[in-house]
Amino acid sequence: MKYVQEAFDTNWIAPLGPNVTAFENELADYLNVKHVSALTAGTAAIHLALIILGVKPGDEVISSSFTFSATVNPIAYLGATPVLIDSEEESWNMSPELLEKAILDRLSRGKKPKAIVIVHLYGMPANINELIKIADKYEIPIIEDAAEALGSKFDGKACGTFGKIGILSFNGNKIITTSGGGALVSDNDDYVNKARFLSTQARDKAPYYQHSQIGYNYRMSNVLAGIGRGQLEVIEERVAKRRSIFEFYFKNLNHLKGISFLKEIQPSFSNRWLTTIIVDPKKTGGISCEDIHRALEMDNIETRPLWKPMHLQPIFQNCPSYTNGVSEKLFNFGLCLPSGSNMSDQDLDRVLFQIIQIFA
Repeated sequence: MKYVQEAFDTNWIAPLGPNVTAFENELADYLNVKHVSALTAGTAAIHLALIILGVKPGDEVISSSFTFSATVNPIAYLGATPVLIDSEEESWNMSPELLEKAILDRLSRGKKPKAIVIVHLYGMPANINELIKIADKYEIPIIEDAAEALGSKFDGKACGTFGKIGILSFNGNKIITTSGGGALVSDNDDYVNKARFLSTQARDKAPYYQHSQIGYNYRMSNVLAGIGRGQLEVIEERVAKRRSIFEFYFKNLNHLKGISFLKEIQPSFSNRWLTTIIVDPKKTGGISCEDIHRALEMDNIETRPLWKPMHLQPIFQNCPSYTNGVSEKLFNFGLCLPSGSNMSDQDLDRVLFQIIQIFA
């Protein structure tokens, strides 16, 4: 409230302003990265990242298939074709094996992908070392979609800071929020300068309004950046809370036959943005994730299925895809449990009680 009030008191009710600058600097310090550009959405950040890396109509861009559509939509905005890669079992993120297979196949067809968009799903870091090794081998730049992974780390380094460009989301459901918002992250001066130029309608340096490129109205407002500054002050508390929620569910449900959790594998550190479970009806005595969903819904408790893979979506089903069945299985048998940072012990007990009742 202090930062928001400052915006009103100083009449900075606009894109740009002291809160935007401070929020960018504070985020850069938190991530240990040179530059952050605060934007209207994580989707806007992906869109600008693709433009900065030279993606044009007719190009191909590799992306994780097991993700939310906002990861892939900006590829289509530019008239490019998404090439969708399935998941590995361990992290649920992009399979390094399938990534290399896809690159080799696209090259054999005379199509070198212009970029690779890697997602850190549900806050769990991807197998980033292996993915970077493959990307570097074929000289294809990486965009890291860390929309769900602020506070997550791989080998002590923040997710979103491994690729040429990283993106964050501060949508209302994220671990910290600006109501709506996102950011583009990079150590490359030129990339961030270009992002700031494009996101403010690409206005040329001239004494009048002149535009030599298509621009976008993508800069974050000073008011929302004030919310972000306050949220960033409690990011570590939020991560600790989400991780404690995961531990609660794991401790109390892991003994149930047929219930399994996504585990951290060293050197990954997950913010546990959402706690997810896999429900195997063959081991639960026929209880499915849909049974759990319906039972909780009867008590006005919201759960959601895991993301439906992009290669199964009507809009992207004809795109080139390299699959192994992992993400389809996760979609069919997975469930997101209530994981909000404001959940009380009583809230958690209520969720647990309903699930235990189903199995009882």
